[in-house]
Amino acid sequence: MERYLDSTLSAEERAIALTDAMTVEEQASQLRYDAPAVKRLGIPAYNWWNEGLHGLARSGTATMFPQAIGLAAMFDTELIRKAAEITAEEARAKYNVYSKYGDRDIYKGLTLWAPNINIFRDPRWGRGHETYGEDPYLTAENGKAFVKALQGDGKILKTAACAKHFAVHSGPEEMRHEFNAEVSKKDIEETYLPAFEALVREAHVESVMGAYNRVNGEASCASDFLMSKLKEWGFDGYFVSDCWAIRDFHEHHGLTYGPVESAALAIKSGCDVNCGCTYVYLLSALNKGLITKEHIRNACIHLMRTRIRLGMFDDKTEYDDIPYTVVACNEHKAVSLKCAENSMVLLKNNGILPLDEKKLKTIAVIGPNSDSRSALEGNYNGTADKYVTFLEGIRERFDGRVIYAEGCHLYKDRTSRLTQAGDRYSEALAAADCADLVILCVGLDSTIEGEEGDTGNEFSSGDKNDLRLPESQRILIDKMMQTGKPVVIVCAAGSSINTECEPDALIHAWYPGSEGGTALAEILFGDVSPSGKLPVTFYENSDLLPEFTDYSMKNRTYRYAENNVLYPFGYGLTYGKIVCTSIEYKDGKAVVTAENMGNRTVQDVIQLYIKDYCENAVPNASLCGFKRISLASGSRISVEIPVSDRAFTAVDVNGERRRFGSRFTLYAGTHQPDELSEKLSGTKCVSTEINF
Repeated sequence: MERYLDSTLSAEERAIALTDAMTVEEQASQLRYDAPAVKRLGIPAYNWWNEGLHGLARSGTATMFPQAIGLAAMFDTELIRKAAEITAEEARAKYNVYSKYGDRDIYKGLTLWAPNINIFRDPRWGRGHETYGEDPYLTAENGKAFVKALQGDGKILKTAACAKHFAVHSGPEEMRHEFNAEVSKKDIEETYLPAFEALVREAHVESVMGAYNRVNGEASCASDFLMSKLKEWGFDGYFVSDCWAIRDFHEHHGLTYGPVESAALAIKSGCDVNCGCTYVYLLSALNKGLITKEHIRNACIHLMRTRIRLGMFDDKTEYDDIPYTVVACNEHKAVSLKCAENSMVLLKNNGILPLDEKKLKTIAVIGPNSDSRSALEGNYNGTADKYVTFLEGIRERFDGRVIYAEGCHLYKDRTSRLTQAGDRYSEALAAADCADLVILCVGLDSTIEGEEGDTGNEFSSGDKNDLRLPESQRILIDKMMQTGKPVVIVCAAGSSINTECEPDALIHAWYPGSEGGTALAEILFGDVSPSGKLPVTFYENSDLLPEFTDYSMKNRTYRYAENNVLYPFGYGLTYGKIVCTSIEYKDGKAVVTAENMGNRTVQDVIQLYIKDYCENAVPNASLCGFKRISLASGSRISVEIPVSDRAFTAVDVNGERRRFGSRFTLYAGTHQPDELSEKLSGTKCVSTEINF
């Protein structure tokens, strides 16, 4: 038996044996994302590129969960774990049948390039909805749960997760190929690196993907600083470039003179696999003496090690018998529905919600996102076998009459090129006039909020210009607000939006997945109480934000915000009133007592925040723990939430992290311990002092 087929050896030993059995030309060929077969060694072709951000993506039918930002809004790592487990299960099921039929195409492998754990530092960034929000702690906790579940706890990896985009990356999209993110030592350690460190050290993520931009002058995919961090953290997986990012070295960044030098720079820096085509020049770089055979060999060992860890050269693995029938099964879709229910955030409610069906005969469902599948999907998504739009969910749930009107185009001034501007407003007014209540479904979708080049219209950069809705929708909202009818606004978007109005109720639904319409209807009619919390700050005005290109954290995100907050991070209403009544801290744990003072059973999220008073601390309190609870009316519960030693550390101007302070305040509540959160929610946090 060849040594690389001997499962009694370590993955490292097998990978070395397999790599050393190849010629240097064969080794170099395996460093492409679309690696060809090496038939003489029994190595099948393999495409490294697959996606699994919120369900298996781009490979046909799969269970579709809420977009990542919606998953973050659940503040529930256990439910994120379930979503990732299902994603891995369906990826294995599809891989099994694809392999059976000899299909080795893109999006059909076991290396899932997810999660995206970049910090959503600026609400204008189009790809922000791919992330878990603006907070390093929340991002790390969600990312660890997601990675561990994707990779499983079996003898081999179920799938291989990937932490991306390492590490200082969050727009602007239109400049990403030439942009240089300038960031201080303090900010990079305090904000941009913690989630990546946690996923490497604690979740043992199998892969890390670099970003397009430079960081302090160095290409993210060839950065001595960033690669040294991975080594410091003990990373032993494979490193992959973002797609065609190595080409940017010479075409946009001006770091090299051509593709041969770019390939050499990347592989010498530690980039193992090239998503793109620049590594076809590796042998030229070798022949010119720019790299050595050892550079190619080491990268190949890393890639073969991952394939071995995935069981690709074993006769039989524990995942071979996962049947195709698990894909989009009812059990999996039930978890998607639960995620959608727990992700939607109730931002405003004057008491109109939950709706009283007995008082309603006719409901008008109006707006461009009412019957939109795109508003459910987000990006990096699969294809659901069934979609329930907001309109369909309401129709299914409500026994009375539902009148639908599109109202306006998502962003154009008319729905047809042959009509006059505002061609759907009169229909919307007619529908509202006939109804007892208007449910106004507005927002964005991934055709105008997303990745550079993917949106395909005048919003092609993917970024937002400001925090307002498109003008066509602003006009529609104004007309609906003037009808005098009760108005509930449902906003589907992946980021901070200011609707610039005062409706009777406002729900932020994110991109809630294929079951989004069912979840919305359940919340509207009170079958389920809303319980999502904002994983990002909602700002009042983009004009008051720092420049988009400024990567300093000053006045960005809730930890540094000085003003301009519309709805705070961590905020979200329910149909009940859970109040934290006491907190104690002992031996690294907070014991919080909470009481439901409302009149119904609800879920809510207990949140812990810590305030450090040393000079190196962030200006505001920081999230350091959370726990989702369900509590019946009049009931009381005590929960224990761990507080890590890291929560008591700060970072100085040199980027050194340690405990500087000796005095801290630990807060517990269902929101932040700030004045606006307390005003909006009507409840206060409790606190305890900690001194060392």
